Amino acid sequence: MIRQWFKTGAPWVWLNAAAVSLSLIMVFGLLILIAIRGLGHFWPAPVAAFEYVEKGSDQASTVIGEIVESQVLKPELAKAAGYTPEQAAAGLTQYLIKTGNRDISGLDFRWLLGKDIKQTDYPKLLMVLERREWGNFYGYLESIKQDGKIVAEGVDAWTALTARMERTLEIFEQIKEIEKHDIGAINYQLERLRLKQRKFELEDTLDAQAKQSIAVQTAAFEKKYQALQSHLAELNQQIKRDTLVAKAANGQEVEIALAKVVLYYRPNAMNVLQKTGHYFSKVWEFLSDDPREANTEGGVFPAIFGTVMMVMIMAVIVTPFGVVAAVYMREYAKQGVMTRIIRIAVNNLAGVPSIVYGVFGLGFFVYILGGNIDALFFPEALPAPTYGTPGMLWASLTLALLTLPVVIVSTEEGLSRIPKSIREGSLALGATKAETLWRTVLPMASPAMMTGLILAVARAAGEVAPLMLVGVVKLAPTLPLDGNFPFIHLDRKFMHLGFHIYDVGFQSPNVEAARPLVYATALLLVLVIIGLNLFAVGIRNHLREKYRALEN
Repeated sequence: MIRQWFKTGAPWVWLNAAAVSLSLIMVFGLLILIAIRGLGHFWPAPVAAFEYVEKGSDQASTVIGEIVESQVLKPELAKAAGYTPEQAAAGLTQYLIKTGNRDISGLDFRWLLGKDIKQTDYPKLLMVLERREWGNFYGYLESIKQDGKIVAEGVDAWTALTARMERTLEIFEQIKEIEKHDIGAINYQLERLRLKQRKFELEDTLDAQAKQSIAVQTAAFEKKYQALQSHLAELNQQIKRDTLVAKAANGQEVEIALAKVVLYYRPNAMNVLQKTGHYFSKVWEFLSDDPREANTEGGVFPAIFGTVMMVMIMAVIVTPFGVVAAVYMREYAKQGVMTRIIRIAVNNLAGVPSIVYGVFGLGFFVYILGGNIDALFFPEALPAPTYGTPGMLWASLTLALLTLPVVIVSTEEGLSRIPKSIREGSLALGATKAETLWRTVLPMASPAMMTGLILAVARAAGEVAPLMLVGVVKLAPTLPLDGNFPFIHLDRKFMHLGFHIYDVGFQSPNVEAARPLVYATALLLVLVIIGLNLFAVGIRNHLREKYRALEN
């Protein structure tokens, strides 16, 4: 009976169904985990004031912070920590508290034992400050100062803080715009003029007229630079005007410049609507802002931009090369031993470790190709390299090489599925082989090409190891695309979401603070890959519908 059941093939169907179901459960379970851990980070958690008795002390002290997680201390660890066997056997719950105030206590987090917490309150006046340096501050707002003099205190301080923070943030945005864009653009133009003069000197064509022209342009840019510096000095003076005085958990009063504050709020006094608004503003900050505090705070916009731009350039490079190689091997090459060897070699390239591609890209693209490009086209910039250093172009080329086998194999599969009768019919009507290929075969194989491109994009967007050698950095000061001619700067280094996860998760000095960002960035990377794939899938489906009639 069982033997007959096995002969029907039904067990293998159920086995396959179980394997697919298990895979889907694992994938969705992983996505749900990183979504909960990542997106939950942006919700304003309540801030508690704990009355805590330190071990060996009789007096309680106040600890302010957010409960990040809790766990039960294992009995053997509790005994090793000096607790009695009864206490250890009963289980000791400990809480990880984000206490902030790193500039005061030296730590952002600390563990509290549940049995030593005598009282827990959630005062509505407790304030959270997100600062540009030293992480969060937790405490009570005491007063607001203007030019060193108190202008509001007590209950009026919060209202005064709201108005003055709006002014401070507005000035900060002006400073940021001047420093990052206006002065950056002038420095870029001054550097181009310096290189232009150096080029004339190398070519021995620097005459009096060229010198005067460069001097006039340089003077004009320096005049603008001086004007911007003067305006910047005024803004820096204005932004220093206001400060706040806050009281920490230990009673110490701290004066904090409003220029150092990014965000302020009282989570215990917020209702659900206010918390929802706060949540979405934090999500938007994460997507659109630059990173702060060694990537453990702020946003990841440069990493999103770098990832998408690199994948798009990679797709533009790999598609024509992969399609041409596949067309040659399937349509023109003689199907013999050599073609089979090449086909096997291409298939095996897909299994080469990605770090090997990184080493090859560093050696061939960066040092050999980039070094020769610098010597031929940018001698005026030497010894500082232009293309002879890791950058966006070399990273895209390395990943194009890495994903090339995927596109070749997929395109070849698509070409092999086109019936021979279609080619023969086209040739019988008088079309040449090239016309048949261009007007009939390639359009019909285009969905298969797009499938290869989808697989290539999915792999390229998630690769990190080769990028660490050929272009990605922890923090890129400028984007590869800006308003300075030639607008696209493929020689620049860039940030990448995958490397951001590695850096924040494994290289950050503040692991506990960086952990939520690891989940959030991982979720974002998955969403970016899904978005890129959906874009390619949409094009593939459009092409499939367009040429479905031709297939029939």
